Amino acid sequence: MKAAVLHTVNQPLAIEDVILQKPGPREVLIRTKVAGLCHSDLHFMEGLYPHPLPAVLGHESAGVVEQVGADVTYVKPGDHVVTCLSVFCGTCDNCATGRTVICTNTDVKMLPGQSKRLSWKGGEQMHQFLNLSSFAEQMLVHENAIVKIRRDMPLELAALIGCGVITGYGAVVNTAKVVAGETVAVIGCGGVGMAAINGAAIAGAGRIIAIDTNPVKLQLATKLGATDLVNPKDGDPVEQVKNLTNGSVQHAFEVLGSKKTAEQAFQMLAVGGTATIVGMVPFGEKIELHGFDFLRERKIQGSSMGSNHFRVDMPRLIEFYMRGKLHLDDWISAKLKLSEINEGFANMKAGKTLRSVIMFD
Repeated sequence: MKAAVLHTVNQPLAIEDVILQKPGPREVLIRTKVAGLCHSDLHFMEGLYPHPLPAVLGHESAGVVEQVGADVTYVKPGDHVVTCLSVFCGTCDNCATGRTVICTNTDVKMLPGQSKRLSWKGGEQMHQFLNLSSFAEQMLVHENAIVKIRRDMPLELAALIGCGVITGYGAVVNTAKVVAGETVAVIGCGGVGMAAINGAAIAGAGRIIAIDTNPVKLQLATKLGATDLVNPKDGDPVEQVKNLTNGSVQHAFEVLGSKKTAEQAFQMLAVGGTATIVGMVPFGEKIELHGFDFLRERKIQGSSMGSNHFRVDMPRLIEFYMRGKLHLDDWISAKLKLSEINEGFANMKAGKTLRSVIMFD
């Protein structure tokens, strides 16, 4: 099969022939139909997070089941599915207490370099990325890395739910548990930030402040539920938020993954407020906060993939879309071929796109 391979950080992905194993017990072979380009992939491409190479990246995807291995009961060939990197075992302590998103069973949620599902040339290991590797014509995954979806859901939109949407929406609804009437600020209006804004609107937030330097993205944010817009080019975003709210916000969501914006998210909190860090701050970088602020019961927390229960959350998100509550139709900026993947990432890095997707035949 054809796949986009990362051989060296800060170098273009190469389209290569990669060998995929047959499905083993509890494994599912999927024909990839759509794969989204995510900033998380870019972090690994730029070496901001380590991963063994060569590797097939990609983790936001949808497709159709082709084959199933022994003991698979959840899906059958022909089923439409969305993938999720939050693969779970169902039996470890975290899974058994309802926190499947942070499953610790490395037999199922395999660590980088552990999977042997992909190979290259004369049997050399090709590393699987986040137990998925969706920049390829096919994927071989554990059955607990997928969720079945209704067949009338467009797969290019369903793929977005597999990472960007569940991450932003889930950070608001699952991690922070925003309730009706609360005031929310979202720093960064990319795909995940838009999902956080839309999620806050679905949750009934009383005021939703979108923060970004791109005026086009800010205007789209209003369609998704933002009530106020802040452009950091117009001045300190913390002060702008405080002026808008005559104080501060109860919830701030950092979705860019930078030290500065993570600190700003905490600084714009009201007494008792919570900052949720959704973006991937570069590996090894530290965030500095004033210790006194914690005496006012301000909190900062992380969110992994929106603290999801994806087999429950993703079908609900699809229903929200079908009922006009989740606005996905404006998210896709470009539909690309696999051969155009490097152009897609270049446009992402330049801030020209909200979400680009690879469309497979």
